[in-house]
Amino acid sequence: MSTVQQPDLSDRPARLTVGVVGAGRVGPALAASLQLAGHRPVAVSGVSDASRRRAEAMLPDVPLTAPADVLQRADLVLLTVPDDALPGLVAGLAETGAVRPGQLLVHTSGRYGTHVLDPALRAGALPLALHPAMTFTGTPVDVQRLAGCSFGVTAPEELRLAAEALVIEMGGEPEWILEENRPLYHAALALGANHLVTLVAQSMELLRTAGVEAPDRMLGPLLGAALDNALRSGDAALTGPVARGDAGTVAAHVTELRRHAPQAVDGYLAMARATADRALAQGLLKPELAEDLLGVLAGGGNGTHGTEGNTR
Repeated sequence: MSTVQQPDLSDRPARLTVGVVGAGRVGPALAASLQLAGHRPVAVSGVSDASRRRAEAMLPDVPLTAPADVLQRADLVLLTVPDDALPGLVAGLAETGAVRPGQLLVHTSGRYGTHVLDPALRAGALPLALHPAMTFTGTPVDVQRLAGCSFGVTAPEELRLAAEALVIEMGGEPEWILEENRPLYHAALALGANHLVTLVAQSMELLRTAGVEAPDRMLGPLLGAALDNALRSGDAALTGPVARGDAGTVAAHVTELRRHAPQAVDGYLAMARATADRALAQGLLKPELAEDLLGVLAGGGNGTHGTEGNTR
């Protein structure tokens, strides 16, 4: 007989009915996660065929309905629409009387805090901003990825405990972000995550052009190590020809990019300049080598070619 003590479900907080307005990649995953915590999804809205299929796959048996009807049915409503659509959605729901007093209204935008929910607040809603710092695929794997995921949380003081409880129930970790810092917080995440996808995709394309049959397999260990080093050591993890001041190698890179992938040149130069600035500030790039390197970067790669380097 097992001696493990079973949890007393009577001690758990009250379960909520959950609605989703905007069945993109985020909303169904959060609702499914809340369902695992004991809450009950009751309604979801989606416009496109893809969003409807996604809702049906991740929230089976949950009816698809109009946004106003979602608010009518749910105690907790997730507003998971694109950032630019959020202010108009909130204003429209408030103007039509869809918002109910005492209803938890949660948006998942990284850009906005709770002020964007002011029209609903005036209608009696309880506003929360819970932004998962995670990239979503629109598949059930997203629910698993929420375990340990940080959430950028903004909430009125009286709702901080409620916000924290919801994030923890979804398996996440709350990180409190001041209202005025939300745009900067979101810019930082976009710079690190969204641009990373572009860089990796470009790198794989170039490797294929260079004849590499499995660029993903080649890049996986390298990028994994680079990311781990960067998270552990910051700028001290900088390596490669820019950090070493190998101006000739960088010039050769730009020449080849102009030949095979001209659309990647501007991005390469911008990132190389930013890397050089940081390497100089950290004392990794020697000033006597920086002059030639910065000259190459300023000239868009037109400089003296030296010996080819590697990814050290």
